[in-house]
Amino acid sequence: MEKEISNERYKKLVLLHSNDMHGDFLAEHVDDKLVGGVAMLSGYVTKTREEEPNTIYAIAGDMFRGSVIDSEFRGISTIEIMNMISPDVVTIGNHETDYGLAHLLFLEKCARFPIINANFHIKTNNARLFKPYTIIEKDGMKILFIGILTEQVLSQTKNDGIIGTFVNMEEAAAEVSRICNAYNAVDIDFTVLLTHIGFEEDKQLAAMLDPALGVDVIIGGHSHTFIDEPAVVNDILIVQAGTGTDLIGRFDITVDTEENCVAEYKWQAVPINKETCPVDRELEELLKTFKNKTDDKYNRVVTRFVKELTHPARNRETELGDLFADILRDCLSLDMFFLGSGSIRNTRLGPIVMFKDLCECFPYDDPVWMLTVTGEQVMRMLKRFLRAGAFNGEHTEFYQISEGLYVKVRTSTGEIVEAKLDGEDIDPGRKYTVGLQNFHYKNLKDFFDLTPEEVEAVKKPRMVATSVREILDEYLSAHQLLNQEVEDRLVLLP
Repeated sequence: MEKEISNERYKKLVLLHSNDMHGDFLAEHVDDKLVGGVAMLSGYVTKTREEEPNTIYAIAGDMFRGSVIDSEFRGISTIEIMNMISPDVVTIGNHETDYGLAHLLFLEKCARFPIINANFHIKTNNARLFKPYTIIEKDGMKILFIGILTEQVLSQTKNDGIIGTFVNMEEAAAEVSRICNAYNAVDIDFTVLLTHIGFEEDKQLAAMLDPALGVDVIIGGHSHTFIDEPAVVNDILIVQAGTGTDLIGRFDITVDTEENCVAEYKWQAVPINKETCPVDRELEELLKTFKNKTDDKYNRVVTRFVKELTHPARNRETELGDLFADILRDCLSLDMFFLGSGSIRNTRLGPIVMFKDLCECFPYDDPVWMLTVTGEQVMRMLKRFLRAGAFNGEHTEFYQISEGLYVKVRTSTGEIVEAKLDGEDIDPGRKYTVGLQNFHYKNLKDFFDLTPEEVEAVKKPRMVATSVREILDEYLSAHQLLNQEVEDRLVLLP
């Protein structure tokens, strides 16, 4: 039944939302059209605010990482850009912690918009690091936003032992319950969870929530999910807007302010291009300032490949994954290298590789650790990251493996059918040297089912390089016309 928007009971609310922008600040030419970029995104947000006074723009985490403009200025440039767009509320994603929690707290002070998170806390006294919620008032409506992360996506914080998060989804659901119950007396008209845990996990969280809490919408991130329409679980609408700035999610909602629920809604993914979005010229000028500063440093040719190399999916062997893993293994004289598949942020690179392209494709400049492990421990590492969940939608860490290692696995069960190094079966009693990036070394238990104590019992791990990217840069600069094909090092069986 159609409701009158002007009716005092039924009010219009427009919810715009982005997630996983990852420093995607500049527009790109796609099929001769200019697409994406924060200047046109900002123009669309401004236009919508002018057309619809009851507009709220929310960002569900991971504004940082992915561009040299972000990494060169350690997120300060990102905060300045976001200050010009003026989101109404932002929550933290896992990559907001990449520059360290102390730096994140500094960046929060630079932000002229609320950053919310209900479950970062200091372990010693359980004090929260951020405000857990914010209440935004529009046309007499009170809209409650709660920011949620779970520990599963916060592996970076393992370096900060004093910082904790909720361990699992159940505890996150309990915290949502506490906050909703605490503010029910304020006569909240509408409740939104701003999460960064993944689309499937959002569905799990929604299923755990008591309908009496009044959660209406979950705006999520982390899994980079593109959708055609919202998922509905437990009468909660769940959305996500892919990744980058090529589109923005938009809800047009009629709120029943007596029942405090959604009366009607329409959701769409709005493309960011010149047909739909005016350009924010002031923000465009700020971007030029940052770009000019980075161009001098990053606009040099590193190498030229024979062809464009690709990385189309994280959970399979790729051309770029093979190349980078081999470079690191060979340069560091290791038996094998497990390269974090998510470290490669772009789906393609080359054939001309500028330093800017390399840094955006591989933004993580971690140290490298050499572990000496037994063959039995190597098998445990393989079984952990090749478990069935890695192939059926679970958001897991996955690895590109170096040349010489041959693994055959059943994706339905995670069974390792065969595992060889240089043509010989992995020997449970033999010792092997394995290279890992610092982030993955710090998360041995979660990512590889190995404790640091077990590894140290074989031999104390040693840092063998302070910069992954410097190794890649040096090698690629010295080798031109490289080529790489997928070699079936990792064979996936049904």
